Amino acid sequence: MDFGMFGHFEFTWQFLTALMSIVVIDLVLAGDNAVVIAMAVKNLHGRTRTMGIALGAGGAVVVRVACTFVVAQLLMIQFIKLVGGAVILWIAVKLLVQGSEDESHKEAGSLLQALWIIIVADMSMGIDNMLAVGAASHGNLFLLLFGLGLSIPFVVFMSSILARLMDRYPIILYLGAGILGKVGGEMMITDPYVENLLHPSKLTEYGVMIFFTVAVIAVGRFIVLAQRKKETGQNPNHLSEPEAVPIAAED
Repeated sequence: MDFGMFGHFEFTWQFLTALMSIVVIDLVLAGDNAVVIAMAVKNLHGRTRTMGIALGAGGAVVVRVACTFVVAQLLMIQFIKLVGGAVILWIAVKLLVQGSEDESHKEAGSLLQALWIIIVADMSMGIDNMLAVGAASHGNLFLLLFGLGLSIPFVVFMSSILARLMDRYPIILYLGAGILGKVGGEMMITDPYVENLLHPSKLTEYGVMIFFTVAVIAVGRFIVLAQRKKETGQNPNHLSEPEAVPIAAED
């Protein structure tokens, strides 16, 4: 079946193989998107959180489809992955700090702010993902759109579960930040300019990813503790003891 500019649909072995490849790629890549979305909507509540997850997942796919057509040109720009990786590291620390705020000081998050973080993060770390899906589709736009559209329920499902788990188990928030740190470090060390300059070995690449995984968690934790210490200093939890009132001696 021919859909014109949107590609063609036919049950051939090559078509089915390409389709399954895209589904598997989307399943694997959905994890990174789910982590970003879950961390971004952690401070949202009720229907706003549900809307944030749905719009974030849909927006991420739309951005990926749009950028797929220009990804080859993007990769020709020096430092694109280096800058993208740095953006991911910044987002990881920001989300970790926001998500770790004490409930007594936490404010309801903004839906637009969460969506902005999701879109920026997906644009930053989606370059390799777009290449993988684009290569698997063999230029068939129908396969590309179908595969990316299929990833939406995967991301929504995983994001919902992760967001709820982060509410109950704060340690998962740190694990999510660590994953984003690893993604950011991997992008930076695999930037074409960095590879041509340093020619890093696989061991070096793994070392960089581990370093940024730990660094994001450490920096985020340091900022959280510093903020809590500052808040405690400004609003001490304990009341100062009343000064003793001298009692006049009886004659």
